[in-house]
Amino acid sequence: MYLDHFSVQNYRNLKQIDTHFDPNVNIFIGKNAQGKTNLLEAVYFLALTRSHRTSSDKELIHFGDEFANVRGQVHKSQVVLDLRALITKKGKKVWINRVEQAKLSKYVGQLNAILFSPEDLDLIKGAPSLRRRFMDQEFGQINAEYLYFASKYRQVLIQKNNYLKQLAKGEAKDQIFLDVLSDQLAGIAAEVISRRFKFLKYLSHSASLAYQEISLAGEKLTLTYHPSVAGINADDSTESIYQKVLANYQKNKQTEIRKGTTLSGPHRDDLEFKLDGKNAHLYASQGQQRSIALSIKLAEISLVHHLSGEYPVLLLDDVMSELDHDRQSALLNYIHGKTQTFITTTDLEGISWEIIKQPKIYHIDSGKISLEKES
Repeated sequence: MYLDHFSVQNYRNLKQIDTHFDPNVNIFIGKNAQGKTNLLEAVYFLALTRSHRTSSDKELIHFGDEFANVRGQVHKSQVVLDLRALITKKGKKVWINRVEQAKLSKYVGQLNAILFSPEDLDLIKGAPSLRRRFMDQEFGQINAEYLYFASKYRQVLIQKNNYLKQLAKGEAKDQIFLDVLSDQLAGIAAEVISRRFKFLKYLSHSASLAYQEISLAGEKLTLTYHPSVAGINADDSTESIYQKVLANYQKNKQTEIRKGTTLSGPHRDDLEFKLDGKNAHLYASQGQQRSIALSIKLAEISLVHHLSGEYPVLLLDDVMSELDHDRQSALLNYIHGKTQTFITTTDLEGISWEIIKQPKIYHIDSGKISLEKES
């Protein structure tokens, strides 16, 4: 899978870009705040219809303009797809081969993109919300069912929480309607949780193998999923998970009414990274945490390939300077000949050129892109 022709209008500081990318390695050089990250974000948005930096699509529209438009030609499995995403202040629309898609779930997954930035270190040491967002974004783009249930869960959760607030304030009295919402939410939660267990099992295995290659150390990396509802485990059926989540809602019903919010479910779950059984958030060094973050990204590439038969596009946003030579080499050796790769950097020093062969090198200045040279 690779992105060929790519055009952008009014996306942040990228007023007008029309270019072709190399199927292998593309390097973007520029000073800070010139548009390098915006370009990778635009590619990411074309793939997932969302930004990795903001939840507000309106922020993506160039100041003073009414819309932003991103378009790209994707080659995969001997098929060429024309993808387009339009952002307006009223919402967003997407097209596949000039046919508008009524549901985003029908669009997401046509182009798979894995993004790696320095902020991904926060996946290990940051708040649980970051790890939940990681699961929803990455699993959602590779599995339409997960994307559907994760989106549906958020919708029903908002509805239930709004009703809980009404009950807490005495503005509503009908607890039978609350029971209906809890039952519906428990069923959707079970679908989300069972899929998280499934995907994380494969991700943990692949990340463990990648970590051993990168770190050259004896520690074993494992990923452990922690549902917020006690007693749920990876061997449970979806029906069993549903029953346990529903029982938990019923048990905590009055507490939820008093606090005006749903206290458990996928929106409260967490993901733990362990080295030899120890929590990496507490015990891992910065170097170990970087190796874990890199291992997770490599495992994501493997997972996408395993499920779709295609390697995703890889977006490396200013991470080469964050990795030492050994970790750079491990990363570049892993992706060599497999993925189309986009690398942003302020200069070309420190990049392992012995592995990268004949990249296309672009210069970005004030939101404008130019092909600098081919090497």
